[in-house]
Amino acid sequence: MKTTFKKLAMPAVATASALALVACGAPADDTATDETMADETSVAQEPGTIVAVAQGNDDFSTLVTAVTAAELGETLSGEGPFTVFAPTNAAFEKLPEGTLETLTAPEGKEQLTSILTYHVVEGAIDAATLTNAIESNDGSYEIATVNGGSLTATIQDGNVVLTDAAGGTSTVTATDVAASNGMIHVIDTVLMPG
Repeated sequence: MKTTFKKLAMPAVATASALALVACGAPADDTATDETMADETSVAQEPGTIVAVAQGNDDFSTLVTAVTAAELGETLSGEGPFTVFAPTNAAFEKLPEGTLETLTAPEGKEQLTSILTYHVVEGAIDAATLTNAIESNDGSYEIATVNGGSLTATIQDGNVVLTDAAGGTSTVTATDVAASNGMIHVIDTVLMPG
């Protein structure tokens, strides 16, 4: 049975990962006003877009380069909401040698766009919602991605594991990184649409 996520309204809760992306240095002197301190606090509690969060984390520098090459930055900075299963730099390093260079070249843009949009789902889906969906569907949940393909989510050894169309798997290693236009879940392997 194929099930797709419905758009969910999620509260804007800053996670520790998102807070680490905002530089909140101490004021140069002790004459900072209460208003200035209130402004700094409100900035720290409101994460940026999915792209801004990724740009602020060195572990996603390869993903940011790929999103830029595919010209998806504006889309993923849009209203959303989106859920992104974001591969780390180490995940991209698992690709066969030369693959990333080929994909980020102008002639690889269409394939790169297909791969990247395969990691994106409509709606802000938090870890609890995803886990409940897996458990309520006999341990396997099909997720429709924005590129038209699907991922299969299961739980193995207490972790959510995504299986792609090619039969490859990726483990979710961190969850619920909040963004102003959705949610990021960190994965350890790049998923392939086919």
